[in-house]
Amino acid sequence: MRAVVARVTEASVTVGDEVTGAIDEPGLLVLLGIHVDDEMSKVATMARKLHEARILRDEESCATTGAPLLVVSQFTLYGDTRKGRRPSWTAAARPEAAEPLVTAVVDALRERGARVETGRFGAMMAVRSVNDGPFTLLLEV
Repeated sequence: MRAVVARVTEASVTVGDEVTGAIDEPGLLVLLGIHVDDEMSKVATMARKLHEARILRDEESCATTGAPLLVVSQFTLYGDTRKGRRPSWTAAARPEAAEPLVTAVVDALRERGARVETGRFGAMMAVRSVNDGPFTLLLEV
């Protein structure tokens, strides 16, 4: 499981003309990719790391500040570009395997008390964000 996590001052996801998720205050934009070998056993660890990562201002976390997270599924995080000019997607989980894991991470975050907004799995999404810092990191479990 891999997440690109950006500290943002605001972020939103739009599908067509509909905003499916938005945060209008400092928080985290999480682009979440699921590997073909990922299992439910990784969900709690990813949720804990996202919620407790001390990457907000003053080394705070979403857990300590109540800052929101916007979670967007992104299979392209497992694109392999080492060979040729076209990415290979063989490491990315198929949608039927990935969607339950993305949903489980969101549910686990909410169970921890996190405020979570989301995109729409499998949809063509427009993601808008204002990076704070800029501060972006790669988180893997």
